[in-house]
Amino acid sequence: MKYVVTLNGKNYEVEVNECEAVVTNVTEAAAPVVAAAPAAPAAPAAPAAPAAAAPVSADGTKVLAPMPGAILNVNVSVGASVKAGDVLMVLEAMKMENDIVAPCDGVVKQIPVSKGSTVNTDDVLAVL
Repeated sequence: MKYVVTLNGKNYEVEVNECEAVVTNVTEAAAPVVAAAPAAPAAPAAPAAPAAAAPVSADGTKVLAPMPGAILNVNVSVGASVKAGDVLMVLEAMKMENDIVAPCDGVVKQIPVSKGSTVNTDDVLAVL
């Protein structure tokens, strides 16, 4: 099914295919997953945001917090080489543990957070 979704004033054409719901990386009991049934075309789901935004700047690639939470564990240190997809740290948000992964290959230049730090959405967690 195809829908047109308006998000922040921009129209996006979205195609939805029927599939089976899969839940991964859940460390605690979670609310049941409910698959969206084909409803009225006026209420399609909005596109999901990426897990960690990675804009490139003169200072390197910044890994940003996708949501507010607390840093449970930092798995890398400054100077460490990482590959895209490596887990940099674990962010606890809403009683769920979320892996924060490297968006690209690189060397860790900066980690401005530590275990136990509280972060807000879009705070810099690491610079590669």
